[in-house]
Amino acid sequence: MIEETIDRALRGGDIGLDGVTELMSITDPKEMETLFEAARKVRDAEFGRKVFTYGFVYFSTYCKNNCNFCYFRRSNKDIGRYRKSIEEVVQLAGSLKDAGINLADLTMGEDPAMYADDYKLLIDLISAVHDDVGISIMASPGALPREVFPRIREAGADWHACYQETYNSELFESLRVEQSYDDRLNQKVWAMEAGLLAEDGMMIGLGESVRDRADTILRMGGLGCQQIRAMTFVPQEGTPMQDNAPMGPQDELKTIAIMRILFPDRLIPCSLDVEGIAGLESRLSAGANVITSIVPPNRNLAGVAQHELDIENGNRSVEHVFEMLDSLGYRRAESSEYVSFLDSRRNGGA
Repeated sequence: MIEETIDRALRGGDIGLDGVTELMSITDPKEMETLFEAARKVRDAEFGRKVFTYGFVYFSTYCKNNCNFCYFRRSNKDIGRYRKSIEEVVQLAGSLKDAGINLADLTMGEDPAMYADDYKLLIDLISAVHDDVGISIMASPGALPREVFPRIREAGADWHACYQETYNSELFESLRVEQSYDDRLNQKVWAMEAGLLAEDGMMIGLGESVRDRADTILRMGGLGCQQIRAMTFVPQEGTPMQDNAPMGPQDELKTIAIMRILFPDRLIPCSLDVEGIAGLESRLSAGANVITSIVPPNRNLAGVAQHELDIENGNRSVEHVFEMLDSLGYRRAESSEYVSFLDSRRNGGA
């Protein structure tokens, strides 16, 4: 039965919410490997063994929000926060480009200082990285007003990333306290209207049902986002959810594989922010074709899902990730290939 559902999806048939829920419910190891093998074949047919690489520059850990799952929520007082200068961010992005990384993911909490004076500091930072470094840019600055998106694009950003986490609106509102579900959903729409590519993402293990996960997969893909991702929730110290039982990676891996089969041409990341370098091979084997959250050591940078994991020991460094890719038989994409990919998607190409 599982094989029939996978085969129908591979042929481009609509398996619907019931079919996606069926695949998300797989527990048998043999059936899971069947799913992963199908996803790898789809990925290799679409992209070959080429993998894109993203460097992670979390330049401000200040945030006005109080999300119940996030380490950097405003109520988590006794933690070290930082705000990088434009000069520091330019230097970090330049080191990533020089090392062969394809994109700098410029990420921050919803920092009031970066939003002040009509978002001047945020726009200036993106412009400086674009003008002084010339690397492809993903802007991950949280939820923005609609009128800011054209300015983000004009400043030089290629992408805007804003994760919905879940498409169960009631669960969303219990997690992202005092935030608008519709406003966050519109972030992706407004980004694409402004000529940016959009990334959406879901988190697994926040209290959603298996059917919720299936619905989120379909709705993220149906929205037209060119990059979609899944990440397993990691309980964070100092949050209301710190005592939640941590989950293993299997549901995330299934989600990656299903997204790959249903949306063959999308970029689907393997994030190093959940399991660190130990989770790289399994996520690539489930159909991912982007490595995100590569973080240089000794730069006082944090991650998101796990703010310290594998950073200072160098396991998320460019060199180590490239070594791992080579050993696993993948090829890191050249930045010129990545730019060509972006151009094709902006112009409506497949």
